[in-house]
Amino acid sequence: MFSDFVTILDLVGVAVFAATGSLVASRKEMDLIGFGMMATFTGIGGGTLRDVILDRPVFWIADQRYLLVCLTIAVLLFFFASHVQKRYVVLIWSDAIGLAAFAVLGAEIAQSSGASPMVAIVLGMITATFGGLARDLVAGEPPLLLKQEIYATAALVSATVYIITVDNTDIAPILAACIAIGIGFSIRAGAILFRWTLPRYRQRAGRNYK
Repeated sequence: MFSDFVTILDLVGVAVFAATGSLVASRKEMDLIGFGMMATFTGIGGGTLRDVILDRPVFWIADQRYLLVCLTIAVLLFFFASHVQKRYVVLIWSDAIGLAAFAVLGAEIAQSSGASPMVAIVLGMITATFGGLARDLVAGEPPLLLKQEIYATAALVSATVYIITVDNTDIAPILAACIAIGIGFSIRAGAILFRWTLPRYRQRAGRNYK
């Protein structure tokens, strides 16, 4: 049952991230090929890097449904993105959902592949953030990852909550995943709505040791 939930979560996460890539393509007025590339980069980029690091079969090569999802979303939004009002708002909130879901998914896949809890958490964060980073860099957009408001931290919290809950409690993995996704999404939502940020380094003069 849990493996089915992971597969569904994976496909939904890919679809959501593919949609964000397609929305960026629409804002950049790309052609259909551009839509497909942006949807694919965003939808499967993070998971690809995770699988390469883990030295496991790359998920979308083993199961081509993921490519089909990305390309289907790209085609649909190529024709209908113009009907989506306030596309940037939709992009930001869709990205927040995908961020939280992919962080948990990446952590679960990494741990089930034999990674230690700490490595699983880091790979969960990478799974959640790398596709969006690739999307923004290719499109020439300021990466969400590098903005002041909390982004990668939300993914890190999602992955951490999931791993700690699964490893140290009797809560069912499905429920643990839902809790972790909810917490990560709430943090990202707070960052979007209230501009939550972490303390930033402030440049200051170095000490004079003479």
